[in-house]
Amino acid sequence: MRFLIIDDSSVDSHALTSVLQILGHEVNRCESATDAMSTVETGKYDCVFLDVVMPEQDGYKFLRTMRLNPPTANQYVVFCSSKKTSLEVNYGIQRAGANDYLPKPVSRESIEQVIAKMPA
Repeated sequence: MRFLIIDDSSVDSHALTSVLQILGHEVNRCESATDAMSTVETGKYDCVFLDVVMPEQDGYKFLRTMRLNPPTANQYVVFCSSKKTSLEVNYGIQRAGANDYLPKPVSRESIEQVIAKMPA
């Protein structure tokens, strides 16, 4: 599978990338939401892992923009964030429109669980 990670934290991004690559997947990364839309539009990704807290544009706003853009409206998106209370997770999925939520720090098990829920 092909994954895109949009996260300003190089440590968190590297951890997620490493596990996905160990599992045999192709991974691309963007460090900010600013340049990520064109990457999502042209990349044909199975899933985008999107950080919630980023400096230029937060993940919620970026996801709303994606959902309103016809080429990216149906992109499978997983929020990947250290914000992990049930209120924040529910907001991310139900109100912001993410398909799933992966709390940081990530583990191989948590990533495998998210991947298992993705459509084939």
